[in-house]
Order: sequence, then structure tokens, then C-alpha cells
Amino acid sequence: MRLFVSEGAPGCLPVLAAAGRARGRAELLISTVGPEDCVVPFLTRPKVPVLQLDSGNYLFSTSAICRYFFLLSGWEQDDLTNQWLEWEATELQPALSAALYYLVVQGKKGEDVLGSVRRALTHIDHSLSRQNCPFLAGETESLADIVLWGALYPLLQDPAYLPEELSALHSWFQTLSTQEPCQRAAETVLKQQGVLALRPYLQKQPQPSPAEGRAVTNEPEEEELATLSEEEIAMAVTAWEKGLESLPPLRPQQNPVLPVTGERNVLITSALPYVNNVPHLGNIIGCVLSADVFARYSRLRQWNTLYLCGTDEYGTATETKAMEEGLTPQEICDKYHIIHADIYRWFNISFDTFGRTTTPQQTKITQDIFQRLLTRGFVLQDTVEQLRCEHCARFLADRFVEGVCPFCGYEEARGDQCDKCGKLINAVELKKPQCKVCRSCPVVQSTHHLFLDLPKLEKRLEEWLGRTLPGSDWTPNARFITRSWLRDGLKPRCITRDLKWGTPVPLEGFEDKVFYVWFDATIGYLSITANYTDQWERWWKNPEQVDLYQFMAKDNVPFHGIVFPCSALGAEDNYTLVSHLIATEYLNYEDGKFSKSRGVGVFGDMAQDTGIPADIWRFYLLYIRPEGQDSAFSWTDLLLKNNSELLNNLGNFINRAGMFVSKFFGGYVPEMVLTPDDQRLLAHVTLELQHYHQLLEKVRIRDALRSILTISRHGNQYIQVNEPWKRIKGSEADRQRAGTVTGLAVNIAALLSVMLQPYMPTVSATIQAQLQLPPPACSILLTNFLCTLPAGHQIGTVSPLFQKLENDQIESLRQRFGGGQLEETFDLKAKTSPKPTVIETVTTAGPQQIQALMDEVTKQGNIVRELKAQKADKNQVAAEVAKLLDLKKQLAVAEGKPPEAPKGKKKK
Repeated sequence: MRLFVSEGAPGCLPVLAAAGRARGRAELLISTVGPEDCVVPFLTRPKVPVLQLDSGNYLFSTSAICRYFFLLSGWEQDDLTNQWLEWEATELQPALSAALYYLVVQGKKGEDVLGSVRRALTHIDHSLSRQNCPFLAGETESLADIVLWGALYPLLQDPAYLPEELSALHSWFQTLSTQEPCQRAAETVLKQQGVLALRPYLQKQPQPSPAEGRAVTNEPEEEELATLSEEEIAMAVTAWEKGLESLPPLRPQQNPVLPVTGERNVLITSALPYVNNVPHLGNIIGCVLSADVFARYSRLRQWNTLYLCGTDEYGTATETKAMEEGLTPQEICDKYHIIHADIYRWFNISFDTFGRTTTPQQTKITQDIFQRLLTRGFVLQDTVEQLRCEHCARFLADRFVEGVCPFCGYEEARGDQCDKCGKLINAVELKKPQCKVCRSCPVVQSTHHLFLDLPKLEKRLEEWLGRTLPGSDWTPNARFITRSWLRDGLKPRCITRDLKWGTPVPLEGFEDKVFYVWFDATIGYLSITANYTDQWERWWKNPEQVDLYQFMAKDNVPFHGIVFPCSALGAEDNYTLVSHLIATEYLNYEDGKFSKSRGVGVFGDMAQDTGIPADIWRFYLLYIRPEGQDSAFSWTDLLLKNNSELLNNLGNFINRAGMFVSKFFGGYVPEMVLTPDDQRLLAHVTLELQHYHQLLEKVRIRDALRSILTISRHGNQYIQVNEPWKRIKGSEADRQRAGTVTGLAVNIAALLSVMLQPYMPTVSATIQAQLQLPPPACSILLTNFLCTLPAGHQIGTVSPLFQKLENDQIESLRQRFGGGQLEETFDLKAKTSPKPTVIETVTTAGPQQIQALMDEVTKQGNIVRELKAQKADKNQVAAEVAKLLDLKKQLAVAEGKPPEAPKGKKKK
């Protein structure tokens, strides 16, 4: 093999580093050529790097050459690496090229350079921090690390362009830069000149356009319109002129909705929320709201769509909640199922059915899958050590035990997981364990349980994933989590628990046990469908005709990507498995986490009491949807987005367009005589509409929302430039021009009303009612921009869509949800809990207990101060602050004082 490289060519950096790693695996000759030398005979322009293979073939893509060298080294390809390479090519390279051009060619410095690439650097840093791994794809260096390092090295080798606050990125970059293959690559390409060695190469590159060179940010910007071809403009005009006749007939409504042969059948589920908790905003955006947007979009595309969800009602958490509230598990389920249903109804979630898992169908289907697994040899029996409470005369399931975490020392770790360090725990490993019911110390005893033999099913799972993942829309985090489980090797997983509230185990000797909730909870999708229609198998045993999309937060991925697929594959009953697993990251609240017990954050039953309409909540949650990394709800940002994007941009444009029709043309859409500028606007709107479709087809919900706002901004600019309110007072030609501008603007408003429907259904319906949009146009969204309000169409009464949010209103809500409802929470617990805990007791404690708590508060305060001084990870600080607040509450109660509400932390 022969590798051709050139000094000063940035693409040679990662290639030489990858070649260095593969040294000795094959005979390789490295030749340094001039920048003008053509080494590939069939290319007319110079191109380096180039790898000439022994077969005579050539590779001249940087990532392809690097991949070849990695494969020589025995590296196995993985999905996460492919995701990183796609991101590097589509997101990082355009931003980085602009930054290097500004720095080297134009001589710019500081933020003028860093602004172009800051968001991309932050994305890498957050990904490394979130995974808590030293490299991009896990614990070991991968192809993605070398390709991204090589791309970034010319810029980041200058410490001025490696922001100190991006500590994970800093560590990753330094680790790679000190490796010998990377050091040799840098010396060969940059020749100790640093980034200036790239000047000859960069001077031959085109100057970045404003769109390419602008700072990469989530915030909307005024941007130049794309260059259009005459063909694109002509096609947009032709589609516009066809108007309503282009719309296909509406699909007939089915009840129940069932798959139809020859159509696209889309089955959508959102993760079943635990019945015992009221969902907060993070829960809502993580599953039901995201799935609702896609379900509504699917219906606009005329796809045959069934969207289902329900409450997950079995398990330890339900029994625990029932004890806390002095109710039976069934009463708890009935109570909270209604609360969940009411919350989702208020948020306008368009379920076709919202069910529950405590049904005979759940028992029947779960037991059938279990029996099929048992008879095929995929269920094991084993003896396990488990905690038993002698006082309660029962084995304790995970959540009935609390104690000291064996890993980090957190004193309120649960029997399944520590909320502080996040590590999974075997309950018998807890130090100082306590029964949550009676607070006595349990003993360790042996008990028999059943296990799903995941190792025996691993090959089937791998083969299924190999068929499913390529070409699918699994999110990168879903792919990574699933692959990481497989990389570590699957282990038998216990599927039974010593509880009374659950699906009974139909096996002799196990009559006193129930199935573990995470074995049968995912089967809830099937049973909920079975309660919706007795033809449920047409959805769930029909993988050839059904496209299954499943929405969840990332913590649910192992159960949907590993456990249930293994159960279904082992049952050998032709079950429909997930085609597209859509997982979000986490939504935080201001500077911390949602906490019902501390009164921090907005929960579903509280949102409707804020006076802010449901559609505003939907819009903001979708605008900040945690798609690629964790995001945070912010009251200040909510105010800004409402007042700028909704009130001043979207609402302003739609209201003006409708008002011009009413005020200047008597409520009738005027004649439109399109000029070349108008035709170009049609084409630009069409392009943005098609981009919206491309994004939503890939379930990039947040990004598609920005397409709506971009079209609205184009509309506002169009009105401002053409000033119809002035032209209407001028000559006949001016009046005609005012009519054209008004007619085109109100048609853009009509289009926006349909594009908005998945995001803000009530606002969408309001706009359509104001414009009297014909019914067929309300229910179908094509990929072309049509004239749906032709000349002569009469509109209705136009009124403002949005209200301004005021600073004092938002500040009041910030205080209220920053801990202001804590006293109310304590009052509620005192009324409902039959056995109040020590924290909730109002009796004054003894002096020794008070002194001990004071010492604990002082000690914990020192820990928090030390972490803040070290600028430790935010989540770690938040966990320690929460512990400090809890200790202060205990101290206040011990001293006979009312618990003091934590003060909401303001964002600067």
C-alpha cells in the first residue's frame, strides 16, 4: 500500500495518526507530495490524502482511509462511531472550516474565530461528560476519536481556542495529543509552524458564506436565503398554482384503527409512566409529548397511525405508595390513573387509547410469553440471597429497603439503585439496611427466583439488531446504550419478585411470587392494545406490515432495546419489534433537578394552575427538547421564547397577514399577480417545508420546529420590505402589489397553521378557524407549498394568538416552583401518611439528637462548599446540596420549627 500525504493539508493529520496505530499490520509506504501533484489518475484536480491499495484501487476520503487502517488493527465497527463520523462531516467540518479560514486567512482572533465552532466543541464536551468515558465511543479509543482529533488539532493546539470550562474535551484532546502516532502526524503535517502551516491550503478554499461562518447556536438568526435554480422556482410555482386540487382524498376514519395492507402502518408507543407519581415536565417531554408530535405528524402525512400509552401499575413502587397514603394498591392505581389521564388531556396528547396494566389481558399475554420462553429453555431457576423483614414476615423487594450505598456512602440509597452515584445495587450489599415499612433491620435469607437467560438469547438479539439498526432512526444514545450492554456481555436477569401486587407467576413453587415489573411492563403495550381491540395481534404479530416507533427517556432503553426484544425473540411468536427507538436525554429544572418532595419544579398537575396555556408549555418544552444532550427548563428563557418567537415573530406575522385581508380587502383574499421575487419566496418556503418534512421523518422534533419559525421570519421580512399598508393608499399598481403581498402572506399563514398542528394543536385550530381554511387543507400536509386560500376566499374574524408574559408574573412563578410549595407538600403528607417518618414529626427532639444533626449539617455544608470551590460536576453538586437541604429540614423539625422552604436559585 502507498499513502500520499502533503504538508499543510489538514486531512492528512488523522490519516497519519491512524496509519501509525496500524504500523506492522501491513506493508505501507508513505510518500509526501506537493499540493499540486495529481496522484489519482482519474481525478482532474489534486487530492490528498490518498491511499493506493495493493489491488490498485484508491481511497481518497479521510474517514474512509482512517476506517481502513482501523479495520487492519482488528477494530470492530459500531453504530456510535458511525454517528460521530456523520456528525463530524455534516456539523463539525462546516463550522471548523469557517473558524480556520477566519483565523489563518483573515487574521481574526478570539470570539470571531471561536464563535463559529463553540457549539460543536460544547457538544463533544457534553457527550464525553454524560457518558463518563474517556473516549467518544466508550472506554477505548476508536476511529471517531482519531478523525475528530485530526480535524480539531490545528485549532485546539493553541490553548486560546480550547475553552477551560470544557474540561472533558480538554482531557480527551490532551490524552490523544500526547500519543506517539498523533504527535508524529502533527509534526509531519504542521512542521512546527502550528496552524499557519495550513495557510497555502486554506487560501485556495472559497470564503465561508455568512450562513456557514456564523456562530453555531440554538438561537434563531436572520440568515441569507439559499441560492435557487430556475427549475426549483418553476416547480414551486407549478405546485402553488395547482392549489387544493393537489390534495389527495382524506383517509377514512377507522375505529378501531387497524393495519391496512399496502399502506404505511405506524404504531407509536410512549413509555408507560409509573402510576404512583405525578409526571413532571421532564417526564412529559421525554415520552408522551414527543410521541404525540410524531403521531400528529404521521396523521398529517395520511399514514395509518395508532398511538397508545397507559399507566404502569404493578410493582414495588405502587405497594410503597399505597402504604404511604393508607390505601390499597388498587385504590392507588385508580386514583393516579385518573390524575395521569387528566394531565395528558390538558396537554392535548392525542392518544388513540390510554390504558393501564392491571387488566386480565396483561396477565394472559404475560403468562403466555413466559410459558413459551419456559418451554424453549430460556428461563433459569436460581437461589438468591435476599433481605427478609422478620417483623413484617416477608421478603423485601428492592424499593422496600433503604440503607447506606456501598459505593459512595449516600445514606438513603434504595435497594436497587443509589440516587446519588447512580450505580445499580444488590439490596444485600447495602450497609445498615432498613425496612421502609417498619424501619427494623432485615436479615439475609435464601429464596428461589426465575431468570431470563439473556446469554442464550444474545446471538438472536445481535442478528435482529444487525437487520434493524442500519437505515433505522434509532437515536445515537439508544444505539450506544444497547451496544454497551452487549459489549459487556448479557447476563441472566431476574424476572420475579416477592410481592403480592403484580402479574402472578404460573409455575409450581412460585405461586407466592409475581413477575418483576420490568419483565411485564413492556408487555403492557400489547395488553393495552388488546383492551382497545380484540384484533390486537394484527399490530403486534405483524412485523412485515407494521413500523413500530417507541418513545422514552434514555434510562428506559435497556428494557426496550434488550429485555423485551429478547423475550419476544425467545417466545418465537412473530412479535412486532421496535423499528425506531427514540430516546431523549434528561430535562433538568433551572440549575438542578425536579423534586416533588422539595417542591422544586413544575409537575403536570401544576402547569394548568399557572395561567399559561397548554400550547405555550408544549411549544417551550419542544423548543428545548433534550435531543442530543441534557437541557434545562428556565423561567427566564420561557419568557424570552414566548415574547420573541411566539408573540413578536409567529403571532405578529399571522395576525398582520389576516388583519391586512380584513382591513384592506373587506375580509376577502385579494388577487395575486406574482413577480419573480414572489416566486422566489414560494421556492424558499417550499424548501423550508421540505426540510421540515425531512427532519420530522427522522424524528428530529426540535429542529423541525425551527423550520416553522424560519418561514414565519421570511414572512415578516416579506411584509416589511413590501409595506402593503403604504401601497394600499397609492396607485392602481401599488394597490395590486399590496393585494399580492397580502394574499401570499395569508397563504403562508395558512401553511404555518398546518405545520404547527403537531406542536401547538389549539393554536393551529384557532388560526385555521380565523382564516376559514378549507377542511381538507387542515388535515393533510404535502411536501409542496400550495395556494389553499385562493382569491375571493372569505376569512373570519382575526384576533391575537399570544399574550405577553411579564417579568413579575414569571418571577412569581419562579419563586413558587423553586420550593415555594414545600409547606403544602408537608401538610399533604401529614394528612395522608398513616405512619409519618421522623422528618415529618413535629415533636421536638432531644439535645443529643439536635447536636448530632447540627454536626451533620456543618459537615455537609463543608462538602458542598468544597465541591463548589473545585467547580465540580453540576449533578454532583446538586446531589450534595439536596442532601444538605434535607439535613436542614430534619434539624428544623427536631428543633420544633416549621420546615423552611428552599429558596429558588435565580439564573444570572
